[in-house]
Amino acid sequence: MSYASLTECVSDLERKRMLVRIDTPIDPCLEAAEIQRRVYAAGGPAILFSRLSGCDFPAVSNLFGTLERAKYIFRDGLEGVRALVMGKADPASLWRAPLLAARAPLAATHLLPRFVSKPAVYAHATTLSRLPQITSWPRDGGPFVTLPQVYSEDPDAPGWARSNLGMYRVQLAGNQYAPDREAGLHYQLHRGLGVHHTAAGRRGERLRVSVFVGGPPSMTVAAVMPLPEGLPEIAFAGALGARAVRLARSPAGPYVHADADFCIEGWIEPNETKPEGPFGDHLGYYSLTHDFPVLHVERVHHREGAIWPFTVVGRPPQEDTAFGQLIHAITGPLVPTVLPGVKAVHAVDAAGVHPLLLAIGSERYVPYARERRPMELLTQASAILGQGQMSLAKYLIIAAEQDAPDLDIHDIVAYFRHVLERVDTTRDLHFFCNTTIDTLDYSGSGLNQGSKVVIAAAGEKRRTLATSLPASLTLPAGFSAPRVAIPGVVVVTAPPFDGGESAERFCAAYDEPSFSGLPLIVLVDDSEFAARTASNFLWVTFTRSNPAIDVRGIGAFVRDKAWGCRGSVVIDARIKPHHAPPLVEDPAVSRRVDDLAARGGPLAGLF
Repeated sequence: MSYASLTECVSDLERKRMLVRIDTPIDPCLEAAEIQRRVYAAGGPAILFSRLSGCDFPAVSNLFGTLERAKYIFRDGLEGVRALVMGKADPASLWRAPLLAARAPLAATHLLPRFVSKPAVYAHATTLSRLPQITSWPRDGGPFVTLPQVYSEDPDAPGWARSNLGMYRVQLAGNQYAPDREAGLHYQLHRGLGVHHTAAGRRGERLRVSVFVGGPPSMTVAAVMPLPEGLPEIAFAGALGARAVRLARSPAGPYVHADADFCIEGWIEPNETKPEGPFGDHLGYYSLTHDFPVLHVERVHHREGAIWPFTVVGRPPQEDTAFGQLIHAITGPLVPTVLPGVKAVHAVDAAGVHPLLLAIGSERYVPYARERRPMELLTQASAILGQGQMSLAKYLIIAAEQDAPDLDIHDIVAYFRHVLERVDTTRDLHFFCNTTIDTLDYSGSGLNQGSKVVIAAAGEKRRTLATSLPASLTLPAGFSAPRVAIPGVVVVTAPPFDGGESAERFCAAYDEPSFSGLPLIVLVDDSEFAARTASNFLWVTFTRSNPAIDVRGIGAFVRDKAWGCRGSVVIDARIKPHHAPPLVEDPAVSRRVDDLAARGGPLAGLF
C-alpha cells in the first residue's frame, strides 16, 4: 500500500494492531521519550500519543521500531527501490537478478515528483512554541525535532533535481534562540546541507532551508539514506513509498513537500552561529554545546489533522537501529560494486555505529606465498575509510573471506573470535593519526579530531582463545576484578584515569606470554558492567577510546614508524576528563512511567 500521508500509515498500523493509542495525558518533556525507549526495548508496537500535555497535536513514535514493521510499511516499494539502486550502481547486476529487475520499471514511474498548486501542509499556520516540545534526556538544551527532513537546494543549480534532504537535528527552543523566530541547525560540513551552505556563502547569499516533519514515511527514510551520486532523496522517497512525492512552490521560491504534516521555512546566513545543544546522542552520551548555524524561521505551517512523529536518540539499540537494518537490506548487495574486493561492511550498532566498522574482504595478492598476510585487505580498508559516513570510523577491523567463507559479519562474537585467532599484533595494526572523527564522538583530542586504526587479519589460526583467566594471574596495585568478556578478551577494572600513567604501568608489569589466549585486554572503570553483555563490552571499549592515544600493548615497540606489540593489545577505555557524560534517565520520570505501567494503568502490558 502506498501511503499518501502519515495519517494513512498510522490508521493502517492501528487496524493491523501494530500501533497502540495512548489517550492518557503524557508530558512531552522526558516522559514520552522514556515510554518510547521502554516500548522499543520490549519489541512493542508503534505508539500514538493522542494527548501531549500543553500541545494541540498528537505525536507518534516507534513507527520503525522493528525491521518487520518497517518492511510492512514499505511493502509495495522496497523491492522496486532495491532494483533501482542496484541498477544505478551496477546496471549489469540486474541481468543476474531478473525477478528483481522486473520491479524496476514500475518503481521508476514514481521517481519524478508531481507538482501541485495547493499543498496540504499549508492548511494552517502555527508557531515553533505550539509544536510538540519533545525533550528526550534531562540535560538536553531544549526540545528537538528528532525526525526532521531538512530540505535545501543547490544555490548554483536551484531545483529539486540537485536538492538535498537530510536528517540534521533541529533545536526548537532554549539557549540563545529568539523564541518562535530562531532554531538551531546542527550539521557537518561534508554533508549535503553543508555543501549547499558553503556554496551560498561563496555567492554571498543566505541559504533557504525548509524542515519537513511527518508526511509519508518514505520521506523520513530518504532523509537518512546514503544514496549514489545523482539520485536525489526526493526521487528515492517516491520509489520507496510507491507513490511520487508531491511538491509545491513556496512563496519564498524553493519547493516544499506538499504532503508533510509540518513545514518550518526560513534561512541560514553565511557566517552566523549560536550555541546549540547539549543533546543526548546516538553514541550513548551527550553531544555538548557548540556553535552551529541558526535557522531564521519565517513561517510554520501544518496540514489538517497533523501528527508529529518523533523518536529517541540514545545508546543503541534504539528505533533508528531499524534504519540501519533497512538501509542494509537495500544497499548491502551493492558493497562489492562500490568497493571492489570488499564483500561486506557492518557498522556495529552496539558500539555507537560510527566508532566500529567490521568488514570482510578478499586477500588475493601473492596466492602462492607460504604464509598469507594482510595485503589486499589494506587497500580495501583505505577505500572503506574514504566512503561517506564510513570515513567517521575510529576502528576498522577487516578479515579475509578466504579464511572463513561462511563468516557472518553480523555475528559479532564469532567475528571477533575469528579475527583474534589470526591477528598478528606485531604487524597488523595500522594507525591514522591526527585525523578527523565523528563530531559527536568526544573520545578524541578535540571536536572532530582524533585517530583511526585498521586491524587486519588473514591466514591460518595462530592461537587458541581462552574463555577463562590464567590460574596464576596477578594484577598490579590498583587493578582488580578481571573478567573474560568474550573469548580472547579480558576486561580489568583500573584506577581512575590518571593521564595514562597507570595504563603504562599495567603493560610494563607483564612479559609477552602472560595473557596466553587473551590477545586483547581492555582497561575499564567497571569490569562487571563491561563483561555483563557483549553489547556492554562493545559500547565501553569503542566509545571511550581514541586509538592513537589509548591503544597500548605488552611488549610494545615501533619499527620503521609502525607500531606493534609482542604480547596482548591493551585498550584504555576508561572515562577521561574530556569525555561527554553518559545518558541517564531522570529517576522521578522513571517512577512516573512505572506507575503508568502498573497493573490497570494506561501503559500496562506495553513493556
